[in-house]
Parts: sequence; structure tokens; C-alpha cells
Amino acid sequence: MSANHINLPGLTLIALSGAVLLAACGGGGDGGSGGGTGTLSVAMTDAPSCGFDHVFVTVDRVRVHADPNADVKGSGWTDITLNPARRIDLLSLTNGVLTTLGQAALPAGDFQQIRLVLVPNAGGAPANSVVPTNGSEQALDTPSAVQSGIKIIRPFTVAPNTLTDLILDFDACKSIVARGNGSFTLKPVVTALPTSVSGAVTGVVSGGPGANVYAERHGVVVKATVADGSGSFTLSPIEQSSTAGNVDVVIVPIASNGLSTGIIKGVPVVAGGSTAVATAATPIALPQSLFRTVSGTVTPASAQATIRALQQTGGATFEIAATAAASDTGAYSLFPTQPALPASAPMVGSFQAMLPIPLQADGTAAGKYSIQATSATGAVSTQQVNVSSTSVVQNFAF
Repeated sequence: MSANHINLPGLTLIALSGAVLLAACGGGGDGGSGGGTGTLSVAMTDAPSCGFDHVFVTVDRVRVHADPNADVKGSGWTDITLNPARRIDLLSLTNGVLTTLGQAALPAGDFQQIRLVLVPNAGGAPANSVVPTNGSEQALDTPSAVQSGIKIIRPFTVAPNTLTDLILDFDACKSIVARGNGSFTLKPVVTALPTSVSGAVTGVVSGGPGANVYAERHGVVVKATVADGSGSFTLSPIEQSSTAGNVDVVIVPIASNGLSTGIIKGVPVVAGGSTAVATAATPIALPQSLFRTVSGTVTPASAQATIRALQQTGGATFEIAATAAASDTGAYSLFPTQPALPASAPMVGSFQAMLPIPLQADGTAAGKYSIQATSATGAVSTQQVNVSSTSVVQNFAF
């Protein structure tokens, strides 16, 4: 099986030759309008995963439908089937790397629902698994993804006689939930984005290999990656949005780097283009910082809470780290490896085209975080912590 690399703006595309059988099945619906046929091509990328060396999923097919409420057993679906099914290491798909899943002909028109269907684990080697850092491979439980597919609601349009590219962004970091018994389950966080409306942001962090880098809008991560061995990073694809505006780039080095958080506000995103916030000649330089742990328990464990560490500076809020509470014990930890909480002041600046971008320490924010727990039902509980001098235990009850 050969691999071809195709360069797109801010992206590296891995196309596997001879590995994908393209099958348009089930009629595909009318797409909301008539008038010819177009082609949909689907690729997948990933955000960094916290505390894992590998996250493997085996993709069986991608399904699309014009109706956001269509039943998985109903008619009108178009399937892009991988034959044979392909096992993918999500953690190889960072810094703008994509892997193509396939393509299919669709009636021209509007579509809204996508489902990513995985192969179930059976006897022998697991189809879906994780390899924790300094650990051994373990099966990843994926009940909903196997039975009906991971549901993604994202409107997109297929124009007649046109190729439409759609990227599925699988956030492995927020999708893997640990249980107290040492096993893991998938709570999928996947988004979809047409490449026609997306761009890239690039940069370099001095002394920052392995740093988590986020593109955020109003404190919500829209794209994440991890800096490579030279400290370089590519955030792509990021949707260009006239309503949501620019993105803020948040850099959170790992504890072994011993660097503080860096925040660059108001970075423009240009569809089909790339914006640099730093280069090898003008890298982002961050001062030293200690790292602290925030840990605790969410009760009841059935709340299946997601934990976010938020930091406020200059009147805005930024996500610094996130994890999921164990589904059987409710325990969580923002631990001093990944994700981690720097104790020193964040370094903050605003985007400018002339590099380097100057950053200034916000001493009023040093070590101060809002720890936000969100249950599976959407209930939110927030507690303030200060890790300037010590680690903190913070429990939540729903």
C-alpha cells in the first residue's frame, strides 16, 4: 500500500493508493435541490491526545444525509466505504496532516448529517485501542461509534460538477475517557469542516517541543495541535468566519519544557491561506514556569463530566487544559505532564504582521484558574483555584 503526500495551504494530505473502495450506496437523497451531480471527498485529521502515545481507530465507512434527523436505518444515505476497513493512528494526524478516507458522487444540493462508523473490537487484536504513555496497548470501548456511527451535524453544499472536500476533525484528547479500573472508553468529539472555508495558522515556540497549541474563539477551542520536535506547529484547518471573527492562539508547554503559557490574540484566518505568528527566525520565546496539579472527584460518576481549566487575562477567557472524569469513579487530574497548569504569569500579546510579536506578562493572572466541570446533561459547575504555590484538590458535585 503506497502513500502519496499532497501539499495544500497549511496541510499535508496522506492519500493511500489502492486502499479505499469508493461506494455510493442507498441513493443519497435529493440533497435538498436538483440539478446535476457533484463529488464529496472526505479526509480526517486530529488534535493532540493527552497522556497517550497512540490512539487507534478502525474506520469502516462514512455516511452522509441531507436530513439532520434521518434515522440510521432509514433510506437516503450515501456511504463512502473503506474496503478493507482501515486502522488509523489518530496521533499521526497532527500539525495539519490529513488522511483521505474516500469520495463518492452525490446529487448536487445541501447536506447536513455525517456519521463516522468504526469497526467493532472482536477476538484477537483490537480494532480500536490506546497506548498510554509508558504503558501497553489496551482496547478502546466504542459502543455508539460501532453501532450507529459517530453523529456529526454540519451543513455543507455539494455543487454540480465540483469536488467538495470535507475534513473530519477527531479530538482524541477530549474523546478518551479513563475508567478507574484502568480501561478506556470513547466519548467521541468530532467536528466537520469544508476546506473551501478554512485556513491555517503557523508558528514556532523556542524550546517548546510537545507544547499544546490551541486556536480559540471566545475561550472555546476550534482547533488544536502539538508542536513538533523543533517547536514548530500548524493549526489547520480553521474555519474562516465573518461572524465569529479572528482566533486567539494559546500555547501551553508541557511540564518538562518548564515554560509559561503564551497567548496571541486576534490572529486572522484566511480561507485558502496561512497566517504566521512566528517563524524559525522569529520564534515565540516564553519565560520559565513551574507546573501544578489540579485533581479531584466528580460525584456522581454517572455525570461523566468534562473538566476545563480556564484562565482570564485582559478581560477575556482562554482554555488552558481539559480532561474527562473517569466514567466509573468520577476521578480526574490536570496533572503535571499533559495537560498541565503553569503557575507563572501568562505572556500575552496581540497579532501584528511584523514579527516577532511582543508578549507581556500578566502578573494578575499568575496561577489563577477557573476549573469548570460540565456534566453529560449540560449542567455546569465552576470553582476558582490558585496554583501559584501549591497543587490543588477540587471536587465537584452535581
